[in-house]
Amino acid sequence: MPDYTARYGMEFNPFIKNSKDILLETAEASEVRTRLCYLRDTRGFGVLTGEPGRGKTTAARTWAASLNPSLFKVFYSSLSSLTVMDFYRQIASGLGAEPRFRKNELFDDIQREVKRYALEKRVTPVIVVDEADMLSHKVLSDLQIMFNFEMDSRDLAVILLVGQPRLNTTLNQSTHESLRQRIVMNYHMGGITKEEGRRYIIRKLEGAGSRQTVFDPNAVEAVLNAANGTPRMINKICSRSLMIGASRNQDIIDADTVRKAVEDNQLG
Repeated sequence: MPDYTARYGMEFNPFIKNSKDILLETAEASEVRTRLCYLRDTRGFGVLTGEPGRGKTTAARTWAASLNPSLFKVFYSSLSSLTVMDFYRQIASGLGAEPRFRKNELFDDIQREVKRYALEKRVTPVIVVDEADMLSHKVLSDLQIMFNFEMDSRDLAVILLVGQPRLNTTLNQSTHESLRQRIVMNYHMGGITKEEGRRYIIRKLEGAGSRQTVFDPNAVEAVLNAANGTPRMINKICSRSLMIGASRNQDIIDADTVRKAVEDNQLG
């Protein structure tokens, strides 16, 4: 495979995960940040949903990283490879406790540490749970109990649940009425606009050091039509297009190359 990064004037491929994040400010990114900052200030439960690839995990991580560590204790967890008890133990450990083995003991550990941070250290615990659409009804009920503190009727922690839209479907069931009443922020992320998509591609290329035209206008349009406003799909299509374009000795990628990249991604 030819060196496609050098051909297109890039120091690295900006459309794959790498050590350098290249973020684009969009109207929705600004709205998400405003909602999350409201959650930060209000405390309690928040819900952030979106279809796969819409950027909800990136938004949650970027926001969490921006929090002042002298005022907030952030714990991040993803459910992809954890059992329920491991999940509870990870929360307890993330808050500084030595996790015990029984669930009621873990609940006590978590509540004790939350109180210690909030009331003694004046630090707000922030628990971000990614892939929260995978949470069972029982775990959602447990979370509501776990973070229920009857002290001046105020919440002591921020709990942000991040997941696909089915999370809201689950929360809307009657069994979760008490938890739903404690949700102070609920936002669903849609796709980016075509104009934002164009700026996204340009920003990525410039962030990787490229100062040349890499995609012709028809190629960009083909990327955006296929991606349907999903940043992850833009990344996948652009990355594959770069490799195909280099193999075809193209200095500027055209719409036919993008169509081939879309076909390859669909087959993959």
